[in-house]
Amino acid sequence: MITSDQTQEILYVITNHKFPSDNYGNDDFLNNWPMIYILENGKKIYIGESTNVSERMKQHYNNHEKREFKQVHFIYSERFNQSATFDYESKLIQFVSADGKFIITNKNDGIANKNYFRKSDYDDTFEQLWNELISHHLADHSLEWIKNSEFYKYSPFKELNKDQKKLADEIITEIRTDKNKPVVVEGRPGTGKTIVAVYLMKYLRDYQDEKTHEYPFREKKMGLIIPQTSLRSTLRNLFKKIEGLAAKDVMGASDAVNGGSWDILFVDEAQKLQVRRSIVGYQTHDNNNTKLGLPKDATELDWVLKVAKTPVFFFDPDQLSGPSGTPLEIFDNKLKHQLGIKNRMSAYAKHYLKMQMRVAGGEEYINYINDILHDTCTSGQTFSNYDFKIFTKFEDFNRQLYIKEKEFELCRMLAGYAWEWKSKNNKTAYDIEIEGISKRWNHCLNNWINSEGALDEVGCIHTSAGYDLNYGFIILGKDIRYDENAKKIYVDKSSYFDKRGKQSATDEELDKYIRNIYYVLMTRGIKGTYLYVCDDALREHFLKYVERFDVT
Repeated sequence: MITSDQTQEILYVITNHKFPSDNYGNDDFLNNWPMIYILENGKKIYIGESTNVSERMKQHYNNHEKREFKQVHFIYSERFNQSATFDYESKLIQFVSADGKFIITNKNDGIANKNYFRKSDYDDTFEQLWNELISHHLADHSLEWIKNSEFYKYSPFKELNKDQKKLADEIITEIRTDKNKPVVVEGRPGTGKTIVAVYLMKYLRDYQDEKTHEYPFREKKMGLIIPQTSLRSTLRNLFKKIEGLAAKDVMGASDAVNGGSWDILFVDEAQKLQVRRSIVGYQTHDNNNTKLGLPKDATELDWVLKVAKTPVFFFDPDQLSGPSGTPLEIFDNKLKHQLGIKNRMSAYAKHYLKMQMRVAGGEEYINYINDILHDTCTSGQTFSNYDFKIFTKFEDFNRQLYIKEKEFELCRMLAGYAWEWKSKNNKTAYDIEIEGISKRWNHCLNNWINSEGALDEVGCIHTSAGYDLNYGFIILGKDIRYDENAKKIYVDKSSYFDKRGKQSATDEELDKYIRNIYYVLMTRGIKGTYLYVCDDALREHFLKYVERFDVT
């Protein structure tokens, strides 16, 4: 191990030079030592590594794409070896892209997190290098800030796990063979569906054919449909900082219709594509159907199938949370019909993402809460690597939110839609009152999780779906209760206040939607999920399966 005294000896020397230059210095390490370099022009940046940076600069200058850079920064350490510089190169690409100071021009096909001798020691000292970059005005934010940011989570430079990499390779193969048929990916919360979609957008933009040296997808018309307005805004801001991508690449379904025909459309959370039921903007929906020559009852899914040669859908039927979304049966039937028209076949290939990325409790935790919510749980369970607790007093629950936020940051309180939204029209009003403590619903929809004041508010399904938290503090309102005589969980329609959510839903549908909402809310927390249950009988029932939080 490297001791604290030795750590002080690890000095990262950063030198600044004009690019190009006839002479970068006379130090031996410039020609025969593993190093990292950064090319930049104040707006764009490129990060690389080499054992001969002087020669590498000549090669870069002969590449016309690199001639836009004006400065080069060499990063030297006497402890560098080539495994370490490979590792640091990947780390820097990931963190610089999420930092947002520069538009990063690297490709994303070489990001790796390989193990090597004494890697943990280099991991421990990476922050020292990052702080040096900040002092040289090559980065703005701390590593802690970046790791908690949505830009870091959704960056196309994230290393994919083996499950995601296998899926990405399969989709790339299907797209390259130009089959022009739908691709479907099914995955539960936290398996990284959005991450794979963003990765593929960047990878295809940069893909170069090894034989022809051409870039076959640069002229292809590609887009990413994000049904959630809040997440759409986040990804647009991210795409502004990625070479080859643009904010306009991220859109809603109506934007795709207005964009004409598309070669490839990636659709995240495809279960949120709207049917003509309980929606805002019937006129816009009908106008889009007319524009595309579709019947009045056509859906946003029909739009995508009409305008895209190769649509790639990421789907989770268990996250359907309202009547305006697309159920599995409709999704399946429409894709089979479309395939029958185009290819005289009705089967389509479905891919699966299974490896849990978000929740430290893994798929075991996901299955467990699903069983609890659907009355199929038979015994209590705890998780050694996941903090899953229930509170009996709201005061303790609320206090612990601020304690966890101070310790970890990115902790938020979320709830089912079991209270009216009074503060929407009266900013002085409170919406939720429990045991004498008053709270307001989220003050905004776009990126509420990261907005000022969010810690003191309560988020709903519309502002939290798709986002990660370190800890999720989940209030189960009186829209979900427990019948002690029937020994079953049931939903109470009279305590559910999403008007559009229940406007046209049958009791059976509403039961599914409300359970799904809590399933989604209870899978936001990376490190832990804390519960407060409003219905007394349901709280007692949950105490059989969820460990009580010990206030002492």
